[in-house]
Amino acid sequence: MRQRFEEYIFGLQEEIITSFETLDPNAPKFKRDSWQRAHQGGKGVSGVFFVPPSTDGSPGQQTILEKAGVNISVVHGMLPPAAIKEMRADHSSIPYDGKTSLPFFAAGISLVVHPRNPHAPTVHANYRYFEISETAAEDEGTSKVVAWWFGGGSDLTPSYLYDEDARHFHTTLQKACNQHGSELYPVFKKWCDEYFYIVHRQETRGVGGLFFDDLSTEKHARLSEDIKRPRSSEEIFDFIKAVGNSFVPSYLPILERRMSMPSTDQQRRWQLIRRGRYVEFNLVYDRGTKFGLKTPSARIESILMSLPETARWEYMTDMGSDLESEEGRLIAVLKQPVDWAGLENL
Repeated sequence: MRQRFEEYIFGLQEEIITSFETLDPNAPKFKRDSWQRAHQGGKGVSGVFFVPPSTDGSPGQQTILEKAGVNISVVHGMLPPAAIKEMRADHSSIPYDGKTSLPFFAAGISLVVHPRNPHAPTVHANYRYFEISETAAEDEGTSKVVAWWFGGGSDLTPSYLYDEDARHFHTTLQKACNQHGSELYPVFKKWCDEYFYIVHRQETRGVGGLFFDDLSTEKHARLSEDIKRPRSSEEIFDFIKAVGNSFVPSYLPILERRMSMPSTDQQRRWQLIRRGRYVEFNLVYDRGTKFGLKTPSARIESILMSLPETARWEYMTDMGSDLESEEGRLIAVLKQPVDWAGLENL
């Protein structure tokens, strides 16, 4: 499974990057940066888009994307007891004595796209596979895998709300989920709304999508045992590929609709304020960011790739307080999540 998942995410990375480069052929290409993990083990390829700042004070090239990253990491090493204790809550098969570290393997693709136009939403997706093994005895070959699981999801974060965009994004993900069980989308959509919640702002980060973790043969805390769902490693891998392959059709049509819309300085100001909220969630609450920063020999540049190039914080800003405004309409949805896939088409 390790090799097959690794091959899949490298292929998906290339498909996604190529889609963005084709959309804006005059923009700089994504920078492909291969790296090796020091001390323990692993590798990765970061595909990052950015436009170098001008040196003469001019605005610079006006590309569709402002900053984006489509990153892959494939790492292995020793998991410390504190991390093992936390993971045992969902994987009781992991041995734990409070002192022993265990070998782990983790592979994943993680992407964040921040478009330049305030009307074009930010998007995030992540798909990952994790294994924990027992420490092999000297006379044994490979270590025995004691726990494995898949996780991932995809979510949309607009600055300006377009109902048709949110519906398109959610219905595309719903169709991918329904191939593997009709109960998956509503459970993972609700989980997404709960996970991407900025507690100190009392609002979600965006209009949601999917979030799931700990998918394995073991009993799952959020999924009933009597529903149709992927249960074997092969079935779950097929589900991961279905939702992973849905990324381009879920997002590119939205970006194409919004990337050339006229915008004002006021709308740019609101976009930067919303990006500030994005930063707050990622640095304060996001489990992936916190896990990465705690991992020995972590590649900090890749972990912080998700942060936008520019953001704004205003003291006691009044933007969004008028519920009749476009900004206020977004805030209302962030305070009360919507069943986008269940809405009838306009």
